[in-house]
Amino acid sequence: MPFDFSAAHVHLLINHFPTVGFIVAVGLFIVALAAKSDHLKVGSLVVMVGIAVLTIPVYATGSGAQAQICGPLEVPGPCETNPALSRTLIEMHEGAAFIAMYAMFVTGGLAWLALWQYRRFTQIPALNSALIVVMAFITMALVANAANIGGEISHPEIRITAEATEPPISRVIGTYIATTPWTFASAETLHMIGLSLIIGVVLLIDLKVLGFLPGVPYATLDRMLPWGILGFGLNAVTGMLFFVAAPNQYVGNPSFNWKLVFLMAAGLNTLLFTFDETWMREERPAPAWSKTLAVSALVLWVGVMFFGTMLPFLGQAF
Repeated sequence: MPFDFSAAHVHLLINHFPTVGFIVAVGLFIVALAAKSDHLKVGSLVVMVGIAVLTIPVYATGSGAQAQICGPLEVPGPCETNPALSRTLIEMHEGAAFIAMYAMFVTGGLAWLALWQYRRFTQIPALNSALIVVMAFITMALVANAANIGGEISHPEIRITAEATEPPISRVIGTYIATTPWTFASAETLHMIGLSLIIGVVLLIDLKVLGFLPGVPYATLDRMLPWGILGFGLNAVTGMLFFVAAPNQYVGNPSFNWKLVFLMAAGLNTLLFTFDETWMREERPAPAWSKTLAVSALVLWVGVMFFGTMLPFLGQAF
């Protein structure tokens, strides 16, 4: 039986990670705080960061699923492919998911910062742990709301959500960005700044790991890692703003799909690099594992940039 890689099926396959997976991660973190187990803290934080990155394709495939089960995006009126479905409820689900996604970005960023702090200082500051707990519960509530509305789309027998009369915040923000030139230009500028931060930090660290910067201490480069993660966050935030401004240009675009694949792999690579302490030893060359991560990081980020550049040429964007 052939695999179905349509947006609707992929969305159904991965949309439980930000719900069930995140609840498990938060539960483990609470248990780790109570048990004062550093290893359990690290494990739960890794899962939080991974789920935060995975939230990007979850949201993106949601728009593709909408186009598949309801018809063209941004077209008012009943669903063309299935009139029994409510376009309004689908858009409400999109709006709730949009808010939850950005909350997940904040939580994931705090979780990664805690991982970096633990490696650098062998402990996670109490303030950051408290912030993670607070943001995690806020995020869980927002994700649960989005999931609840999403479940009601195809199951009217459990529907309790009243259909909104106003467009969701994702549509409002998307329309504003698409119709206001300065906002798109500002977001594009921030996107390029974020990309420069990522590539700059990744390139310097990878060159050092590969033996090309012997005079630069590892400790100096390690302090730069948060700037690279800040760049990743800027790109995630602004990139999804571009997506909601013109989802039709991205849904079904092969360049965008491949960019997501390379982006997920690059995010995982960065997470692995956070734990690989062997590359920070000045007394000997970095081991083969670290060098493999360094080379793959360069390849993956070149892939992200290539398919991002190819959006207008290999797809229908812009």
